[in-house]
Amino acid sequence: MEIVAFGVQADERPLLEQAFAGRHQVRCLDVFLDRDTAPIAHGYEVVSTSVNDDLSAEVLQTLAAGGTKMVAQRSTGFNNIDLEAAADLALTIGRVSAYSPYAVAEFAWLLALAVNRRLVPAANRTRNFDFRLDGLMGRDLHGRTAGVLGTGKIGTAFARIAHGFGMQLLGWDLVENPECAALGMRYVPRERLFAEADLISLHVPLTEDTRHLVDAAALAAMKDDAILVNSSRGGLIDTAALVETLKARRLTGVGLDVYEEEAGLFFYDKSLDVVGDDTLARLMTFANVLVTSHQAYFTEEAVGQIIRTTVANVEDHLAGRTSAHLLVTRGQLPAAVR
Repeated sequence: MEIVAFGVQADERPLLEQAFAGRHQVRCLDVFLDRDTAPIAHGYEVVSTSVNDDLSAEVLQTLAAGGTKMVAQRSTGFNNIDLEAAADLALTIGRVSAYSPYAVAEFAWLLALAVNRRLVPAANRTRNFDFRLDGLMGRDLHGRTAGVLGTGKIGTAFARIAHGFGMQLLGWDLVENPECAALGMRYVPRERLFAEADLISLHVPLTEDTRHLVDAAALAAMKDDAILVNSSRGGLIDTAALVETLKARRLTGVGLDVYEEEAGLFFYDKSLDVVGDDTLARLMTFANVLVTSHQAYFTEEAVGQIIRTTVANVEDHLAGRTSAHLLVTRGQLPAAVR
């Protein structure tokens, strides 16, 4: 059988082809799935997608009409998929429940350290043989307070690194994690976390309840010299409110690997285009803001695990098996996802 995979990165392609070798052929496309590209999948029983593909009801209808029976998403997040529409169309939807938490946690720390120590401006200066230190002073993180919103596997990995730095730990989650508690983390209401943390890192999924978790009120509660990092989902932050906060000369630094309107931008080369997103354009003008293109997960270990799980999801579908990675099984939507 031949599978079509959308949104495949150049470094990801050989790993994907190798994983399916001897099992199925895989047609790797660098274009993303949307209403215009969906007809390409006509005749393919299995379609593999990335987190920035469009799996709205309209696109899913096109896939189903073309004979697609399964969508195997190569990510943990699935906020881009209309699961109820998939159930109505009797599709099977798979995802990757978990992969290397260290990939994302380590990258979140990379962002935090880079904005704290003004790494990008410093590197840009030295490339021009400007070796002054003016404006590059950072702060010791030892002894300061890290606030972790979401203490699952990634949040816990982030907290362990913070503990290694000698930081105090505040946490917020629906359920307390004993591993974090063992590190000395104190679970507090999120309002208190916003007010007391020197460094705040987001590690929660994007749901209706968490959309704009960091809104104008949360930003106003933060310390003027706080550092904010988001390596989870862009919609967790109200970007317009963040821009206003930065314009008021508040926050020491912001590190973002995700952006709420990243679809159609991230993973593309827009260097020769006129980008019409005024909010993103304004955000990029701040010297204390570092934006990367959703690459926190992009390590050999994490991508390898994502691909292995994707292969397993396809094999389970073809064999009629169910697993914890399936969000919709032949039109049946688990109660936990409804």
